[in-house]
Amino acid sequence: MKEKTKNFFHKLKKNIVEYVVSNRLFISYVLLSIISLTFVRNMTIGNGWAFKPFITDLGAILIVGAFGYFIKPRNQFKYYFFWTTFYSILCIICSVYYTFYTSFASIGELASLGQVETVTNALFEKLRVIDFIYIFVPIIFYLLHRRLAASPYYYFIDKVEKGKTMAFSTFIAGLLCVAFSFMTATATDYGRLVKQWYRGYIVERFGLLTYHVNDLIQSMTPKIGSLFGYDDALERFNTYFDNKEEHHDNEYTGVLKGYNIVFVHMESMQTFLMDLEFNGKEVTPNLNKLAKEGMFFKNFYPQVSIGTSSDTEFTLLTGLMPAQSGTVFVSYYNRNYFSIPKYLKNDGYYTFSMHGNLASMWGRNKAHPSLGYEKMYFGDDTYKFTEDDVVNLGINDYKFFEQVVPIMEDIETTYDHYMGTIITLSNHAPFSLASAVSDYDLSTTFTTFDEETQQEVTKTTNYLAGTAAGDYIRSVNYADGALGKFIEYINNSDKFNNTLFVFYGDHDAKLTRKEINYLYNYNPETGEEYKEGDPEYQEYDSYAHELNKKTPLIMWSKNKNLKRIFKGEINYTMGMYDVSTTILNMYGLYNKYSMGHDIFDIKNDNMVIFPNGNALTKDLYYNNSKDEVKILNNKFTATDEYIDELKKTVDEKLEISNYIIVYDLLKNLPLVGE
Repeated sequence: MKEKTKNFFHKLKKNIVEYVVSNRLFISYVLLSIISLTFVRNMTIGNGWAFKPFITDLGAILIVGAFGYFIKPRNQFKYYFFWTTFYSILCIICSVYYTFYTSFASIGELASLGQVETVTNALFEKLRVIDFIYIFVPIIFYLLHRRLAASPYYYFIDKVEKGKTMAFSTFIAGLLCVAFSFMTATATDYGRLVKQWYRGYIVERFGLLTYHVNDLIQSMTPKIGSLFGYDDALERFNTYFDNKEEHHDNEYTGVLKGYNIVFVHMESMQTFLMDLEFNGKEVTPNLNKLAKEGMFFKNFYPQVSIGTSSDTEFTLLTGLMPAQSGTVFVSYYNRNYFSIPKYLKNDGYYTFSMHGNLASMWGRNKAHPSLGYEKMYFGDDTYKFTEDDVVNLGINDYKFFEQVVPIMEDIETTYDHYMGTIITLSNHAPFSLASAVSDYDLSTTFTTFDEETQQEVTKTTNYLAGTAAGDYIRSVNYADGALGKFIEYINNSDKFNNTLFVFYGDHDAKLTRKEINYLYNYNPETGEEYKEGDPEYQEYDSYAHELNKKTPLIMWSKNKNLKRIFKGEINYTMGMYDVSTTILNMYGLYNKYSMGHDIFDIKNDNMVIFPNGNALTKDLYYNNSKDEVKILNNKFTATDEYIDELKKTVDEKLEISNYIIVYDLLKNLPLVGE
């Protein structure tokens, strides 16, 4: 028995050695490729050592590698070199994209690459050297090939390799790896793979290669939509809206009839800034003043995907969610949508949009007319400025507002009624650019005991200087100052007496939890961060970070009648997709095909659904990727039935909204709003 065992292991060892010796090129390809993919997962979502994504990626690498055995050994290098280079480029793209967006790149977003030229500074500010470490993989593979080529390796392999046998066995090995991963997947795993709302989860569970193959299939959906899926989508669409609860009039129904409305899109403005002070000075004094004078929605959340600002514009105007794959403004701008500009244009309103950047940014030159804007006042075609007036992506907000107001005055003189959107720019990432021209003082003064002199001494530190959070705060203060000038112009003008202004933050600043935590838990006396257990420590976990992403929504007017109506603080949990229905109700109109609600109709029963499948109510925050709940109201009990119903609602709304976008389901429907 001992002899048989000994012979078995001796034979096994011999076979392994022979395999390694005769497959050195292939093994190099596999090892280098799997190391790259494992490393990029570890550097992004942090699960580099997880077995299931590892085995799935390995399976995919083996399946692709199997076809190399059909090529003569001397030419196999070209095949494997192509794939190691391809994987390396994929890793670089994913690493850079994740650094910038905290998500994974999508093939459907390649159409958005034209936006890069206008956000180059923001991109380069966040780049890390480690994002490009994968470039060494094909170099190492090439050097290994050169060494093998200098030896008798390829001559020897030409004589002994059984290509078809090796291809078949390698393919089966890869297939078994992938099969194991999919056989151990849960129904939830499959659901998230199909819907691809939360990309990080798919990479975390199935690996990077499966994510990209799945993404390729998802990206092809709009191209083959006319052939597959349309009928099912239409049936689901009709069933959903036929059973949708009727809208009810409330105290705000029709209050804006006959009034003008102007939306002011505040770039990267978050609500938590309104509570910050340094040296007794508010970070956002003008925004705070607006909140006190108007109606302030304190728990308002953007619902953006990779389209960031453009997603906000789309969702706010239509009540629909961003596209599941790609960006509406780039990939789906030519669909029919029921939007605020279209409803008001139908009522005789002149509609316009204004922005200091190029009209081509995020495809607004095509998307805005499609959404119902008659006129676009954009970039250097409209505004006069020099290089000295540029902050970040274009004309600074001070100069922008200075020239916007006369144009608006002319619009009011020319048209009986109007609806417009003003898009600000200076507070765009990278925040270091606006921070550089801001005079806001972030220094902190504190009193401490000097052991040497045995006396109390006053010290000043500027620990936020040069940090991501510090630059953001100074940038916001600069933008707030420009906003104050705009309000001053409006108040001093003899126009705008019948206009409601709606100020909203478009999305969060995309700062990491670590960068924001530094703001809350830095001890200026010791130069270290407070740790859990310290009296000054503030818990800032992943849920606190998500809840901190809310942005301001303020309705304000200098009209006395509107001042009486739009006042006070509203604490209902509200999403960007609720704005359209809420505003239209104020004009006595109703868009049946909105995913959002009139907030004054649904009030505290509202649910905010995010594109990644997460959801928020006044009682809880549901994390789709972890399939767990954070209770926000200690008096609330989340039963299994409640959570199941919540998940069903999330899935349904995201699917129906995406069907409307992809299959153009509103194309032949009339704009009915009464």
